Amino acid sequence: MKRKPFGLALLSAAALGAVLFASCKKENHAQEGRAVTATQVPPSSPILSGVLGTTHNVADTILLTSGTVWHLSGLVYVDSADVLIIQPGTVIKGDLSGSSTVAGGGLIITKGAKILAQGTAANPIVFTSNSSTPQSGDWSGVVLLGKAPTNAPTTTRVEGVPDVSPADATFGGNVPNDNSGILQFVRIEYAGFALSLNNELNGLTLAGVGSGTVIDYVEVFKANDDAFEFFGGTVNASHLLAIDALDDMFDTDNGYIGTISYALGLSDTTRADQSESNGFESDNNAGGTGATPITRPTYNYVTIVGLPNATKAANGAGGFKYGRAAHLRRNAEFNLKNSIFVGFSTGISLDQTVGTTYDKYVSGVSVFTNNFVHGYVRSYAKEVSKVFTVIGTPTGNFGTTTLTNISLTSPFDRSGGAASFFAAEGTPEDQAGAFPNGADWTTVGGSHNWTRYN
Repeated sequence: MKRKPFGLALLSAAALGAVLFASCKKENHAQEGRAVTATQVPPSSPILSGVLGTTHNVADTILLTSGTVWHLSGLVYVDSADVLIIQPGTVIKGDLSGSSTVAGGGLIITKGAKILAQGTAANPIVFTSNSSTPQSGDWSGVVLLGKAPTNAPTTTRVEGVPDVSPADATFGGNVPNDNSGILQFVRIEYAGFALSLNNELNGLTLAGVGSGTVIDYVEVFKANDDAFEFFGGTVNASHLLAIDALDDMFDTDNGYIGTISYALGLSDTTRADQSESNGFESDNNAGGTGATPITRPTYNYVTIVGLPNATKAANGAGGFKYGRAAHLRRNAEFNLKNSIFVGFSTGISLDQTVGTTYDKYVSGVSVFTNNFVHGYVRSYAKEVSKVFTVIGTPTGNFGTTTLTNISLTSPFDRSGGAASFFAAEGTPEDQAGAFPNGADWTTVGGSHNWTRYN
């Protein structure tokens, strides 16, 4: 078994130790005549609520230290121009709301604000449930809102947030390289909240987030909706783990044009979602219109693992169905390369129920390159109103209905960690998937403490 740990030159967090600030609730009134300046906010309580900092007119630096377990009481906002710094090893717990109609704890970084959450492989930053018996959906999740282009109006409120909120919950703008900060060696557990049907907060929601933002070495575990959802924006995200999401592992829409690379997604074999649980889901927008920018993500070096047998893939779990390894639809475009998909009834679906996603593939606008796709029933298909028509395997790619034709080590046994998802050495698929050539990027500096699979 080959295992090749990656080295990583991390951004230094040494300066954080000198910063001795913490957070308090932002007042509801402006401070008259006070200039915008860096204001150090002393700690008042580990229970965070409302809008952090002092006032909307003051640029605050807020530090969450690793020596305190912090709690998110309800949706907590970082206001525009403020910076939230989180030390390596810090634990932030989302409080339960006690009501299915009221969001539990959650963190929202608003447009103009930044989060600097730089953990390490050995000392990750962990967002988790405050329950002693945590369950998926205990709290709301982490949301970054930016000023990068989307194809939705800039007055659009991000999904899952109530209409009345104490800070701006809109996203999008005209700044492609907008910088919402850094998430690095961060794990988000048991998050996700449905405000209403198909109006949910995910494990990590990225809305209008720009390419100046760093999303690297991030895991979402047991989300109650999607693990990662990208509403437009240009941010690139790499070294991602999407483990046991209820709905989709990676969802892209509203004009997202960034790159998702070195990513592993694993299905929860005990439950599926009412909307059908997919590996990828990609829409231009809900209506499948030609609104610009057109959603066109690049997926590179990704492994998606579904269910261990055809019966499970077809029958679903918890009364709902599993979907497809990749559901590309509603006028979305794509550049999909060097990736591996196994364990769904349908491998890749080009859905033309609404929009022209299939036609864009036929015309060469959307591209498959060096992908290895398994489906128990069909590997590649055109879909219209949930009726599937098998299509030929794209030139330069591989498709099969026999699971063992794609030589992953033990994709349904997680005990081996990343090595379970390596391809056999010397096979064509060894050059693809989340771990090409058996390079284990989950282990950095001898540690993989930032990851969990069960």
